[in-house]
Amino acid sequence: MVVPENLLYAKTHEWVEIDGGKARVGLTDYAQDALGDIVFLVLPREGAEARAGEAVGEVESVKAVSEVCAPVGGKICAVNAALNDSPEQINTDPYGAWIFEMDGAEMDGGLLTPEQYAEFCAGESH
Repeated sequence: MVVPENLLYAKTHEWVEIDGGKARVGLTDYAQDALGDIVFLVLPREGAEARAGEAVGEVESVKAVSEVCAPVGGKICAVNAALNDSPEQINTDPYGAWIFEMDGAEMDGGLLTPEQYAEFCAGESH
């Protein structure tokens, strides 16, 4: 399991990269591994407001359907439309295949450091 040091993590298995007031969000390596081959994605709606922890989309794999949650609060300002045609990018490059971006990212203190996330995942079983 890869856990990049430059990101923060939600217990719902999204990663978040904060740059000023903007946040880029995707699914972690742990999540894509647990889901298996991803075959379909419901992207969030651009312009929608979301609170931290709120479901904003879905990811469907050969094993299950899972919610994609906003790890921080803010307004969804961009989605990675390329994932509509090739959602498997999340499996092959989970930290390059971002799902959405948010403006006005509001940190609520619930995000985990890389070390905390790795420990959290070690306590879970797929």
